[in-house]
Amino acid sequence: MNIVLIGYRGTGKTAVGIALSKRLGRPFYDADAYLEEKLGRTISDMVAGQGWPFFRAREKEVIREIAAKDDCVIATGGGAVMDRDNVAWLRDKGTFVLLKADMDTMIRRIQGDESSPKQRPKLSEGDIYEETESLLKQRMPIYEGVADFSVDTSNLTIDGLVDQIVRYLQAE
Repeated sequence: MNIVLIGYRGTGKTAVGIALSKRLGRPFYDADAYLEEKLGRTISDMVAGQGWPFFRAREKEVIREIAAKDDCVIATGGGAVMDRDNVAWLRDKGTFVLLKADMDTMIRRIQGDESSPKQRPKLSEGDIYEETESLLKQRMPIYEGVADFSVDTSNLTIDGLVDQIVRYLQAE
């Protein structure tokens, strides 16, 4: 069974995914990084050059490929579960863990990530607060509807988050 980490930017999907995969001795796949490596381009470059539909189509190909793997930890991009096919493929062999954080924590993390501007394009024309608030209103009901388990990453260490996820998986 795969463990699929979902949530908005800045919730810790990659950091938690790496630590969780090490703890469980499973391979880790970051869907965004996998896509960038496969195409040799950043997501920002893809969106700037070919637009969001191009990126979402490539993301869908990568999700289908990764979802077919077994006993992995998978971190999706923040918008990946907005596509029903992606959810169905990931659900077939996966348990969804939603990582959440308060808005100030997410924005602080996004702004503190030096690689973020190069790799992650803006998702709207608003400032980061408007963008985050608007997209969370759209996405949170989907995230919560898909999730089997959720954890707030705002005030826990990576090890503390991994502990919570492992406890949930063992009780499942």
